Amino acid sequence: MDSDIRSAVRDGLGVGVAVGLSGLAFGAAAVAAGLGVAQACVLSLVAFSGASQFALIGVVAGGGNLIAGAAGAVLLGGRNALYGLRLAPTLGVRGWRRLLTAHVVIDESTAVATAQPGPRSARAGFWATAISIYTTWNLATLLGAVGAARLGDPKTYGLDVVGPAAFLALLWPRLTSGGTERVVALLAMAIAVATTPLLPPGVPVMLAAVAALAGLLRRRTPPSGQSDRQRELSHS
Repeated sequence: MDSDIRSAVRDGLGVGVAVGLSGLAFGAAAVAAGLGVAQACVLSLVAFSGASQFALIGVVAGGGNLIAGAAGAVLLGGRNALYGLRLAPTLGVRGWRRLLTAHVVIDESTAVATAQPGPRSARAGFWATAISIYTTWNLATLLGAVGAARLGDPKTYGLDVVGPAAFLALLWPRLTSGGTERVVALLAMAIAVATTPLLPPGVPVMLAAVAALAGLLRRRTPPSGQSDRQRELSHS
């Protein structure tokens, strides 16, 4: 095993265990939202997308419609399909294995894979991250849910705020990574705040996803300096 592969595996295991432990917060938040221990565990096993899972239970905790919560979760999880398109040539998975692989294409596994110098180390990093985070996240969900269920009424211990706090913690690195992300976040917040008094719980979350369109348009618009340079080249 060469040094690049060893480094990729080490990075993947570190990220997987560290992020997977936040499943404790999800398990506790799910029970606080009214889900049972089994429901929380099945959601982690089947959905396996932290931001989407927290969004769903946030809607449920607010008394919202389950369909609206699921739709919002699907919108958030849609980015994983784009990750899959990016990673497909590198991973080279064929047949039924694509379904299993797609299930663990998430922010963290994509980030570790794309940070590697070559395809072999990228594959090693991807699978090290995917396996470690899936295992840790689901075990942590079980522990968090069981622990919260044994405490009694979650609101007594303030566990009802775990979900929103953990969701913000997941999003915070993206809010500080660039101007486009901050624009999208502010626009989404404005949409959600404006529509919350008027619409049922869960619907404002879905509408807030429209803010992502502004981010896409902004990314597709080249900087003014680049446009000028392109114009210069076209005239030369």
